[in-house]
Amino acid sequence: MSNLDPTYKQWIAELKEKVRSAQLKAAVAVNSELIRLYWDLGKLITEKQTAWGTGFLQQLSKDLSSEFPDIKGFSRRNLSSMAQFYRFYEPSIWQQAVAKLENAKKVYDHPLAADKLSSQDEFWQQPVAKVPWGHNILIFTKSSSIEEALFYIQQTLQNGWSRSVLALQLKTNLYERAGKAINNFSQTLTSPQSDLARETLKDPYAFDFIAMAQPYRERDIEDRLVQHITKFLLELGKGFAFVGQQYHLEIAENDYYIDLLFYHTRLKCYVVIELKNTRFIPEYAGKLNFYLSAVDSLLKDESDKPTIGIILCREKNNIEAEFSLRDLNKPIGISEFNLTEIIPEELKSSLPTIEEIENEFNDG
Repeated sequence: MSNLDPTYKQWIAELKEKVRSAQLKAAVAVNSELIRLYWDLGKLITEKQTAWGTGFLQQLSKDLSSEFPDIKGFSRRNLSSMAQFYRFYEPSIWQQAVAKLENAKKVYDHPLAADKLSSQDEFWQQPVAKVPWGHNILIFTKSSSIEEALFYIQQTLQNGWSRSVLALQLKTNLYERAGKAINNFSQTLTSPQSDLARETLKDPYAFDFIAMAQPYRERDIEDRLVQHITKFLLELGKGFAFVGQQYHLEIAENDYYIDLLFYHTRLKCYVVIELKNTRFIPEYAGKLNFYLSAVDSLLKDESDKPTIGIILCREKNNIEAEFSLRDLNKPIGISEFNLTEIIPEELKSSLPTIEEIENEFNDG
């Protein structure tokens, strides 16, 4: 049979997909068994470490490495991580955390949604067992609670984060920023769209991949964000597709320009971002409301959901922001953003050096 036969092409494509699916399931199964082993070892180490003293881990590492030379996970450091892993997710604490989350009725599709967790399941059947060990170490060493750890675990699974991307999200404290923006989504969007939209936003946004010196204009920041579009999209979150910068709209024979226009593939809607290198003022919300009406009329397809607007500003008063959105009929969120500001050379020269600071302390 010719490999150009259309029927064969379809058949081989389906066969390849089956193989990929089997590979993925096998990898997940192997990882789950590894996590289960590390959990069991962590439990045993925790039970014996106090009785057998500080040299116990070193001796255990030596004995296990000697018996299983092909396995590289028995270093003293990794054995210590296994014990820390078990103590962090200690069964009674785990059960309490899961029960608490189940009773909280988390929002639709949120990483901590109750339907994603079950206190009746075995520990290694939970999402934590599906995440690679290196990711797990980052999560339980950087998280202050099981709820926070579960958030990063589910985000890792949903977004396919590499270890370096996970480290960045932990560093910028995504758990505390996610879903925190001031918005009017519950009044302007239907459920579950409103809940999903709210969880999509952050406050503040961390654009620390941009380093700029004052003075700079909003357009300068826009240009740098577009230049670093991959990192920008990573900070915005999964689902954002870039459409354009200074996107032109003609309304009543007048020209208008949207700072940044995106399409969100999960929300199924356009997203208009207005960037303000100033403190938020109520007039910004009115202008964005106008832009959203225009996009809904000129760009939105029948199958699209209502366009969402985001105002990114340097600072805001939450009460003032809430009042600005209260009676608007378009969905808008308001967040702050941070970036790395470069100290001008002339200012650097006026700052004390480390040696001068040390001398001040010594003289005191």
